[in-house]
Amino acid sequence: MSLQLTKLVKPKLNDISSIYRRFKLSKVTKQSINIVWLKRDLRTQDHLPLKMAEDSDIPYIILYLIEPSLLKRPDWSPRHLWFALESIKNINVTLKECNKQVEVLFSDAEEIFNSLSIEYQILNIFSHTETGVKETWDRDVRLRNHFKSKRINWIESPTNGVIRGIDSRNGWDRRWYETMRMPIIQNRYSNRKTVSIKFNKPLPKNLTTSLSLNTESFQPPGEKYAWKYLSSFVVDRSEAYLSNISNPSKSKKSCSRISVYLSWGNISSKQCYQYIKYHPKFDQNKRNFNGFLTRLKWRCHFMQKFEDECEYETRCINRGYELLERERNQEFITNWMRGKTGFPLIDASIRSVVASGWLNFRMRAMLVSFFCHHLDQDWRDGANFLAKQFLDYEPGIHFPQFQMQAGTTGINTIRIYNPVKQSQDHDKEGVFIKEWIPELESCPVDSIHEPWKYYSSTDFFQDIQPHLAYHKPIIDHKIGASNARKKIWGHRSNDLVKLEKQRILDKHTRSNKLRMKT
Repeated sequence: MSLQLTKLVKPKLNDISSIYRRFKLSKVTKQSINIVWLKRDLRTQDHLPLKMAEDSDIPYIILYLIEPSLLKRPDWSPRHLWFALESIKNINVTLKECNKQVEVLFSDAEEIFNSLSIEYQILNIFSHTETGVKETWDRDVRLRNHFKSKRINWIESPTNGVIRGIDSRNGWDRRWYETMRMPIIQNRYSNRKTVSIKFNKPLPKNLTTSLSLNTESFQPPGEKYAWKYLSSFVVDRSEAYLSNISNPSKSKKSCSRISVYLSWGNISSKQCYQYIKYHPKFDQNKRNFNGFLTRLKWRCHFMQKFEDECEYETRCINRGYELLERERNQEFITNWMRGKTGFPLIDASIRSVVASGWLNFRMRAMLVSFFCHHLDQDWRDGANFLAKQFLDYEPGIHFPQFQMQAGTTGINTIRIYNPVKQSQDHDKEGVFIKEWIPELESCPVDSIHEPWKYYSSTDFFQDIQPHLAYHKPIIDHKIGASNARKKIWGHRSNDLVKLEKQRILDKHTRSNKLRMKT
């Protein structure tokens, strides 16, 4: 890792006289600065916090924080940090010409800002609003109180069309379109004198080691690649966007593949919207482009849900479903996580996302459905595992989507995807299956979706050669689906489920008329 990492060192105050001397000195020599705090907005253009810092005459520093407390979260993965740090390298290449760089600090935010406020007179902190988990929300509440006590002005700019503190979703769609049509911010950077931070310490060795990943199958991070993927999608790959959107193999090429760049802010939703909406090819490929823009808005809609109710992460958003009992089966959970359920498309999808960090939407939905319905497992036991695999993990989308597919909202249609039918419909020739399950290389195409029938008279499933043998199905999927329908549909009549349903409709939905395109 060539990226310079820094850690704050607390000043040593040994006695009353040294405290007095330091206080007296700070009153005279403290340098006034502004700070830009980067979060999931790792780009140099269409960046309001950076523009506000540049428009001020005050010197500023750009920070990205690696917070030890957040690295302990069950949804965190080294691949996430790898993508963020590589994105910052990309930013620093651009900023180097202007004698600037992003400083990466390893400490929790409260410690960092407290130490910086001792060294500098912080006037303003500019950042984008973060649609994060409750832990980061609580941290920001504490920080806002700290900044207020220090007379530091924290200016948070909305992003993705997500609005903080709204009581109703009425009018949200109109405001989203208005936001997407606002002028793209053209950031320009001066070559003014920079602020030098006076402390330096590398990441802990164990964390540095965890970043030594095999990233060959990952999408390359950074602003440059975000535009490369978006451009190639518009110019060429989008022709088969909707027709191949559910095919696990073909969608790798025909989907935009910009979800990871949106998640880490290498490109903004507004940039994507305007690039496609006003592209010369739009009228020639309107159906596919409108399909993409609909999903872009849908993405922001789910982030707004999470912004309004971040409990999506930890409990059933419809509290009535907390009453639905499930018996935890660790063997089922482990086999699902390892791609060893005996259902080829399920196993291929798990193995693919573990290796590459990406999977199309239909396969993601199918994995959740199989885990929660067929295996009858609690959604929380699968949500964090998949969050760690997705390179494009965005909490505001991940948890509301997971619960929607798990059937715990009480307002969405319950979808119990048949793993065999999905395989037959979307990987008819078994191309995706054979790519990720070498154990089935010799299996004929007409049996690839139900290999247990083809090999029923052989020792193929036996453990004579475990490294070559594929697994028998761990359940009867028809019985599992039948039980799930009875269980979850029957629970919809629960009084608390019905009460919560109305609350959720009032809080998170809007009328069809208000959703219309504008």
